[in-house]
Amino acid sequence: MDYPQTLDYLFNALPMFQRIGGAAFKKDLSNTLALCDLLGNPQNQFRSIHIAGTNGKGSSSHAIASILQEAGFKVGLYTSPHLKSFTERIKINGNEIPEEEVVEFVAKNKQFFEEKQPSFFEMTVGMAFWHFAKEKIDYAVVEVGMGGRFDSTNIIHPILCLITNIGYDHMQFLGNTLPEIAGEKAGIIKENVPVVISQRQEETSPVFIEKAKAMTAPLYFSEDFYHVEKQKDSPININSLFKVLKDGKPEFLEMDLHGNYQAKNLAGILKATDVLQNMGISIEEIHVKNGLRNIVENTGLKGRWQTIQEHPRVICDTGHNEDGIKYIVEQIAEVPYDHLFMVIGMVNDKDVSKVLSLLPKKAEYFFCQAKIPRAMPADVLYEHATKQGLIGKVVNDVNEAIGIAKARANKNDLIFIGGSTFVVAEVNDL
Repeated sequence: MDYPQTLDYLFNALPMFQRIGGAAFKKDLSNTLALCDLLGNPQNQFRSIHIAGTNGKGSSSHAIASILQEAGFKVGLYTSPHLKSFTERIKINGNEIPEEEVVEFVAKNKQFFEEKQPSFFEMTVGMAFWHFAKEKIDYAVVEVGMGGRFDSTNIIHPILCLITNIGYDHMQFLGNTLPEIAGEKAGIIKENVPVVISQRQEETSPVFIEKAKAMTAPLYFSEDFYHVEKQKDSPININSLFKVLKDGKPEFLEMDLHGNYQAKNLAGILKATDVLQNMGISIEEIHVKNGLRNIVENTGLKGRWQTIQEHPRVICDTGHNEDGIKYIVEQIAEVPYDHLFMVIGMVNDKDVSKVLSLLPKKAEYFFCQAKIPRAMPADVLYEHATKQGLIGKVVNDVNEAIGIAKARANKNDLIFIGGSTFVVAEVNDL
């Protein structure tokens, strides 16, 4: 098979959560363990950092990878889902896995896939670890797909774990309360491996304390060490500026990621970096500063409060659950504009009423749907939205909806695109 045929095989022959939802999720690591055993257990051939959480794990993964790259290391980065290209999921120093490597991996292991029927995600995890070992990386930054305890990435024995925000998402798999969800995320905590928690949350902190104690894992709540405030954006500065207090001493750090929610992530990123430094890993202050300033350039991260056009200003963000949308709505309120247009699509296996209730009422909406089976039909989304007092119309195609919004907008208006990672993934100009 050539590369397009290989991709077609992967997307259609293996169960893929992004496309079909729950049928692709297994509470079992046996397939991943069997695949990695066949591959010679590549996950044991490099040092890894494991990152879980509801929101912020993608940004934090990319930031830590960027800092390690600036420090001169060869860094593997495994994240999901991809936005534009499958190869985005597996990178080394910002370079995506070559298409010929994907073809080689599938060709070599197709018999295993036919016999064991692993999920798309299980296969991708094995491919990432195989590629990282083959290329002899120094460190891998590995983002959990969903949850933690039964996530396919949880076969690694990392040198550090980082858990970001805990919020309501994927409740049908992870539990209906924050402590239950935190319990699943805490499943990545390993014996004697330090763990950093980005945010202290009243309902979830006891879960992490108990799990860390059971695993004799050193535990750090980053907010006990760092206080981070995002400064008001200035037209002079193309990056976001954050005031960071450590031991009462102020410092200003820039990030090329612009969401206000990055203030929550930054404390965890900085404490995780401290822990790595205390292990004797050679990371200097300049590496941290440059790493945070060059996350997009070093890693290719997209879709985090990303401006894709000015006049009218067009912004997209992959935030899609209750906590993520709260931050987005707060940030929209800080942007000066005459009129607000919202291009919104969602998936059909979540309760969307809570998220829709948070969205601004004073806006013109275009309800669309991504081209995946999990997408909520735009007309169904429209019905839910009208019950929440949102006014707009159905335009099924994402880019057609964006085009209509742009045609209606004046130069001082704002167009926001989001509601689902898969809506952002279809934006032509991304």
